[in-house]
Amino acid sequence: MSLLERRRTPRRTLLAALVVAAVAGCASPAPVPGPVPTSSTCVPFTRPTTVEQLDSVVTAYRSVPSFRGGDVGADVVLSDGRGLWVFGDTLRGADFPGPRYVRNSMLLFSSSCITVVSSPSNGAVIPDRVDGVGYWPMSIGKVSREGYDLVAVMAQRVRGSGGGGHFENLGPAIAVFRVDRGGQPVLQRVTDLGPDSIDRRRPTWGAAVWVADDGFAYIYGTSNPEQHLVFGFALSVARTKPEDVEHPETWDYWDGRTWQHDATRAEPVIAAQGGVSQTLSVFERDGRWWVVSKRDEFLGHDLVVWSSRSPTGPFPAPDPVAQIPSDLTRHLVRYMPLAHPDLLPTPGHVIVSVSQNSDDPALLAADPVLYRPRFFQIALPAG
Repeated sequence: MSLLERRRTPRRTLLAALVVAAVAGCASPAPVPGPVPTSSTCVPFTRPTTVEQLDSVVTAYRSVPSFRGGDVGADVVLSDGRGLWVFGDTLRGADFPGPRYVRNSMLLFSSSCITVVSSPSNGAVIPDRVDGVGYWPMSIGKVSREGYDLVAVMAQRVRGSGGGGHFENLGPAIAVFRVDRGGQPVLQRVTDLGPDSIDRRRPTWGAAVWVADDGFAYIYGTSNPEQHLVFGFALSVARTKPEDVEHPETWDYWDGRTWQHDATRAEPVIAAQGGVSQTLSVFERDGRWWVVSKRDEFLGHDLVVWSSRSPTGPFPAPDPVAQIPSDLTRHLVRYMPLAHPDLLPTPGHVIVSVSQNSDDPALLAADPVLYRPRFFQIALPAG
């Protein structure tokens, strides 16, 4: 599996800056009435073979009413070779027969077609809870079965807290889809992990997830100590078997020395001071583990790649590999870089997307394409 906080940050128009919440504990299912079928609209395209073509598809390709723009863009490659992408707060066209804004959406990429996946109600693909709490995707992965994949989307529970675009994150959740070979995703269930809580000091598990060569799923969580001038997030790690990701009672947590069963004893593998963004990427390649993130969240400028021989670190503080500052003079906010190790793979390099948004509602209304990730390639630091 590869699958933000609002703290002195520019306002995210029609969506919101993510405010971290974190919780571990027992799982409780959200009310989803059985498997939910989906429909789709196919938009022909030519599969990109270069980073420039990839970025062109995202920034210049025509929209359909069901998808004008969105952030996040976490992806997984299905067993049939298609790419499945999940997005956060998503804008739709004025002529779309449903909500103009939803908290999550999904696209399927085949060799010649972009498929916009829609729910029967034309709402979010992971539907809001009955109390209005919605789900922001963080990471995505799959477990292959005979004839189909089970796809897990790690998400955050989010609710509005008054006007002005303010939101609260209440903790993580897992949405599970079944995708038959060549078929459409079918939502099976949504499981909330732990009770609703806005305590940012406990890890939000699922900020990044990766199924390793050793057969374990490593589940990374981010937390903020709520200390003055600490804008980054600490990174902690748990592990379990891939088929048990939905069951936190099976997870073990790294306490700095060993794996153990008590979530409260989890120790960060990267500290919050100068730390990662709330949502990030962790992946394994060529015997090394790579953590890709923007240092110090929205207020930071540095795209950073931490590296270790182990999923538990140590992860020494690295030099930045690129600069991705926000540009408030142009009303542009850049945040949440995510790595895509299966996309246009090149030895020693990885494709990275950076979410982009505007704090000016008029700019987004005039040009929703502003609200789409941008792609580029970075060199992985020498080990």
